[in-house]
Amino acid sequence: MFENDTRSTWKSMRKYIPFMSSHPVVAVVRLSGVIGGRGRGALNDESIGPVLEKAFRRGKPAAVALEISSPGGSPVQSSLIGARIRRLAAEKDIPVIAFVEDVAASGGYWLAAAADEIYGDPSSIVGSIGVISSSFGVNELINRHGIERRVYTAGQSKSMLDPFRPEKAEDVARLKALLGDIHTNFIDHVTERRGDKLDTETDLFTGEIWLAKRATELGLIDGIGHLQPMLKERFGDKVKFARYGSRRGLLSRFGAQIIGDAIGGIDEHAAYAKFGL
Repeated sequence: MFENDTRSTWKSMRKYIPFMSSHPVVAVVRLSGVIGGRGRGALNDESIGPVLEKAFRRGKPAAVALEISSPGGSPVQSSLIGARIRRLAAEKDIPVIAFVEDVAASGGYWLAAAADEIYGDPSSIVGSIGVISSSFGVNELINRHGIERRVYTAGQSKSMLDPFRPEKAEDVARLKALLGDIHTNFIDHVTERRGDKLDTETDLFTGEIWLAKRATELGLIDGIGHLQPMLKERFGDKVKFARYGSRRGLLSRFGAQIIGDAIGGIDEHAAYAKFGL
């Protein structure tokens, strides 16, 4: 039904706008990397927002396609980007189709769920609908070396989960409550976007991951497919693809951000590594 509506809309537009190009255009935006990450090409609302605005507003694309490869990251940035996608899609009445490459996990799946349809490669990793917080504790180490930690606060919760002090049960409980609330927001987003497509017999919100075929069976995505062949089949062989991406600043082109990029690259590699990528 969605495919037929898209074809019909496109034909109507060509009929009543004679100077319009006879070939449909699909705007393509790549959403790749750790969400909220650092360094060149960081994936956050500040960097990708202007790109999405151009993709939706320049001309009248027949659709906006999202190329997604992200292991997740900041829940806030995931929400901001996803909300922007939905707002622009509603304002411009343009369908959004997501294509998962290596992985759309955690915040990466949040972005994919902002689309009207989701497709992936048979080996694409999908899911991880959960929330995680990780830290470390070195209080015993500094005690063994005779190091004294001195912290002064105004407000009893300001030093919550200080890694240089013994862990407190009340701090852990407070953190778990925050994580639970964020998890609920994630579940609400997926449930709203995927609706009755989701398999109600399976608990999809445990943080588990699946390959695309199983994800299709569970209703997390709509099927197996790659961007160009699928969209050519939908809009015709002469469909044009307009790619939109962030521009690199002059200083970054000459390596002025090498150290920041290197640090960001290490963080990003660690995020992908847990998925075997």
